[in-house]
Amino acid sequence: MAKSIYLLYGTESFLIQEQKQKLIEKTLAPEDREFNISQYDLEESPIEDAITDAETFPFLGDNKVVIVYNPVFLKAKPDSLPFEHDVDALLKYIENPADYSKLIIIAPYEKVDERKKVFKQLKKHAEIIMCQAVKEWDIDKWIQSIAKDLHITVPESIHELFAQEVGTNLMALRQEMEKLALNLEEGGVVTRELAEELLSHSSETSGLKMVDAVMERDLGRAVTLFKDLLKANEEPISLVALLASQFRIISQVKVLKQKGYAQNQMREYVKAHPFVIKMALKRERAFSMKELNSIMNELAETDFVMKQGRMDKVLAFEMLLYQLIHIKKSHEVSSV
Repeated sequence: MAKSIYLLYGTESFLIQEQKQKLIEKTLAPEDREFNISQYDLEESPIEDAITDAETFPFLGDNKVVIVYNPVFLKAKPDSLPFEHDVDALLKYIENPADYSKLIIIAPYEKVDERKKVFKQLKKHAEIIMCQAVKEWDIDKWIQSIAKDLHITVPESIHELFAQEVGTNLMALRQEMEKLALNLEEGGVVTRELAEELLSHSSETSGLKMVDAVMERDLGRAVTLFKDLLKANEEPISLVALLASQFRIISQVKVLKQKGYAQNQMREYVKAHPFVIKMALKRERAFSMKELNSIMNELAETDFVMKQGRMDKVLAFEMLLYQLIHIKKSHEVSSV
């Protein structure tokens, strides 16, 4: 039996939009949607306004949809607002919802406070749909699913490009694949050449290229990549974390390789897309464990210095790149 109240909960905006659209399509005929969909941002409007709307009969047609965004009262520490939400009004409505209204609550949060009475009541009476971020190892099935929806084919051999360039953001993945579909006829096949030409480059891709620049001891290239990322409004602290994640995977893969694990077995321990593991296996050959440990220590030190405000972040990151390449050089010299 269909529910009258739905909670869409999570940080993956693509899944939220997809689920919201499905609920609207199930509830309202196309001709009824113009007048019978109401939307409220609960950071700007009290929940009781939305409840009053949900209890009001539809203007035209038999049903209506009321959508509320940002239910801050579900957070462990609600944001400070210039008004208070009458959560009791929502609790009463949850127990006795209007049969002609569909109330959709959208909580774009990583976590909510499941101890709160309002969440417990929603869990009891509403349908909760999780819309959490997609894991890297699930990206293949999403590429196939979106490709099928767009009536194109993306060969498995180039899934690695999407994992590298787009990552796990489904909204971005959908937009990139729509761009490819516009350049193909219905039923067309995406070639590697077309994908390389049209896919937008992500910060993660640039992070991998910076790792390569460190491997090749190319400070100029590493700094150029860094400046390009700054122009794209990337924060130096975030870039330190990005580099740390790349070198951490390289370290994990190196250790597992030394223990005799095959590439397909590593996936159980390294929670990353198979392509990421494959590339880490190529990169680990360029580093000794001693080098990787020194690099991780340097990254941790730079992260600390930035967060303590001890140095300008841009200067600190440029010095980090110099130090990483110096680590690589000094270890090579000492091993001669």
